[in-house]
Amino acid sequence: MVTLDKLNNHTSCMSGDSITAARPWKRLRGPDDYLQRSLVPTMHYQKSLPRRLPIPKLEDTMRRFLAAQRPLLSDVQFRRAEEIAQDFQNGVGRELHKELVTRDKLNNHTSYTSGPWLDMYLKNRKSLLDVNVFVPLHQDPKTEYNQQLLRATNLTCSALRFMKTLRAGLLEPVFYSEPSKSNQHLFERVIRWVPPSLSWYGAHMVNAYPLDMSQFHRISNSTRIPRRGRDELVTHEEGRHIVVMRKGNMYVFDVVDRDGNLLKPAEIQAHLKYILDDLTPAPAFPIGVLSTENRDVWAHLRDKLVHCGNADNLRTMESAVFCLCLDDAVPENQENLRLMGNSCNRWLDKSFNFCISTSGEFSAFSEHSWGDGLIGSLALGGIHKDSTERPQVHPASAAAAVDSAAAVRLLKFNLDSELKEGIKKAKDNISLAESQPGVEFMEFRKGGKETLKKYKISSDSMVQLAIQMGFLRLYGQTVPTSESCSTAGFKHGRYEVMMPVSMYTKECAHAFVCQRDQHTTQQLKAMLHQCSDHHRQLIREASSGQGFFCHLYCLYDLSTSKDQELHSLFTDCGILNGFTLSTSTVPAPSLKTSVFAPDVPEGFGVFYTFHDNTIFFSLSSFLPRSRQELSQSIFKSLEDIFTVLEENPLE
Repeated sequence: MVTLDKLNNHTSCMSGDSITAARPWKRLRGPDDYLQRSLVPTMHYQKSLPRRLPIPKLEDTMRRFLAAQRPLLSDVQFRRAEEIAQDFQNGVGRELHKELVTRDKLNNHTSYTSGPWLDMYLKNRKSLLDVNVFVPLHQDPKTEYNQQLLRATNLTCSALRFMKTLRAGLLEPVFYSEPSKSNQHLFERVIRWVPPSLSWYGAHMVNAYPLDMSQFHRISNSTRIPRRGRDELVTHEEGRHIVVMRKGNMYVFDVVDRDGNLLKPAEIQAHLKYILDDLTPAPAFPIGVLSTENRDVWAHLRDKLVHCGNADNLRTMESAVFCLCLDDAVPENQENLRLMGNSCNRWLDKSFNFCISTSGEFSAFSEHSWGDGLIGSLALGGIHKDSTERPQVHPASAAAAVDSAAAVRLLKFNLDSELKEGIKKAKDNISLAESQPGVEFMEFRKGGKETLKKYKISSDSMVQLAIQMGFLRLYGQTVPTSESCSTAGFKHGRYEVMMPVSMYTKECAHAFVCQRDQHTTQQLKAMLHQCSDHHRQLIREASSGQGFFCHLYCLYDLSTSKDQELHSLFTDCGILNGFTLSTSTVPAPSLKTSVFAPDVPEGFGVFYTFHDNTIFFSLSSFLPRSRQELSQSIFKSLEDIFTVLEENPLE
């Protein structure tokens, strides 16, 4: 079980993909400046993380690759895949593997996937609308706190306290598993005195497994800057301001003083009220919409913005702690992924856009290159929890009597005809695409995590199986499917792309969907447990660095750097062609759900989150594939699975 935990006084600043020492915000003032005060420094375990992500043996990777291909191919296709895999393993693959191992030994400060995985994101030329993750969170249970100004103020205060707690080293570290609650306080009192170079081993002795926390330092002050061919990920730790977007206008004000103290909540409230009351009309040419463009197009237009004298404004945007978007309303059409807010009122390059509607709906857009869903969800969960449980302003609170007109600055940009045309084209591109990517939400209320635990079966495996059954029922196919599996137990580990489809899931799905009257309830139940056992094995392999996708991707990345033809393993076997079903889940009770675009034009993006007695889904797709039909089919599949687990016959 993953939980939020710890961070150290020696935070990092990452600029231009490098790491330098960071300056923490001052550790002064009262308890309201911090979300928590961990006994153990945040980064206490980081130095002693003992393992970098291991490179699997090439023969193991090829065996796992073929096992993942088997349920997707006919006998003839599979024999061809075996021949290609054998040729790769005995020839160019062996040479690439040796070179990868040699490079890994020369870079013992990080894991072998770090560079290629970051490049995979930064070289992607797609619009960030199709790459970023949209995360809606629950409203404040106290309805009177959902007024836009109150909600925006409290979330801003909580986000700033999160950042300050992190930089002060007072945020609790993240663990894969922790000591029992009864021993936790004693553990913390003892482990904090163990030197950082040995602390991981001390935790390991009591079966506590800290996770890598290097991604946390990208949460604030970070921006993905568009460049031709490959973007640049930059973190400006010196930034003391936030950017507030309203009707496409960009406002800036400081939230941290020169001594590192946070701005008082009443002053933040006053500044946000000033922005909400400002009568400046929406700009005819909103700059934010450019961040939705193809990355090479945006890179060219950004260079043009600099040439026209806007470099200081761009640096102000890019160095902000985060971007707060004050929206006019919640879009009525929430079935459209690109209509999850006003794209002219976003700066998608920022690590986080926090969006607040007039009715207090809180959502976030998260850029993906800096970090993964686990880290983002933990940060958002901590901020949301603090904002609702410890609000800093209240319905009766009065905004401070300060000169907001002097403190708040409206950014103005110089635009030539080419930039105006670029903005117009970006807006047109969004309008043209609005009929395509959409999302469907579904809640299964007949059982959840605790219900499945009662049957001693993997809850994740049952949802993955239901997705396979649902797709098979609609389209009669077993298709390439991915599931993200965190490898944060390793230094700079991110995630492995696990492929949950197996011969077990294929046979089980066919038994439930195509052969319902040919198997007894006990036979079907035994199949479910077989799928569960195999799924657990796949997760163990993936989370321990023994998956195959990362390894093959790094070999592919190495191969593309050479002046030679790509092996047919990379061109003919579909390993790098994307996934029809792209799936993900994170443990985050504060999140309603998460939404991401499909991996391929004909595919679906499926996110699910478990609660004790319910399972919530979001399904995204491009037309004409029907999200609603797949949603209903997955629902039916879950009903069948629970029926069999309860040892009742299928109807």
